[in-house]
Amino acid sequence: MLAFVYPGLGHIYLRAWVRAIAWFGLSMAVAALVIPDAAYQAIEARGVQGAIDAGATIGPRVMVSLLAVRVFCTLDAYILAVKESSPAAATDDDAAVCPACGNELDEELEFCPWCTQRLERPGELD
Repeated sequence: MLAFVYPGLGHIYLRAWVRAIAWFGLSMAVAALVIPDAAYQAIEARGVQGAIDAGATIGPRVMVSLLAVRVFCTLDAYILAVKESSPAAATDDDAAVCPACGNELDEELEFCPWCTQRLERPGELD
C-alpha cells in the first residue's frame, strides 16, 4: 500500500531502488504533463488555498492519469513482493540466510532486517 500512498515508496520498502526511482520519475513526469499551468500559477500566488482551488478545477482526464500511475505502481510493487516471498524465488546459493526466519541476509548488518534476530558472526566474541 506504500506504493499507492506515493509511487516508489513500496519499491523502496522492497529494496528495488531502480524501480523506485523510475516510478517516482514517471509520476513526476505525468504530473508535469497533465496538470495545467494555471494550477501551478494558482499555487505560487495563493499557496495552500491556491492548491485547494486548483484541485477543484482539475478535470477527470488529469485525475485518471494520476490515478493510473498509482494503480500500476501498486500492482508492480505487489507482483514484485509476491515473487520475492514465494518459496520458488531464485536465491543465490552462497547467500546467507537467517537461522530464525530463513530470509536472505544483508552481510553488512548485524541483525536480520526481516525478523530483527541478532546474528552471531564467525570469530565474534561476546
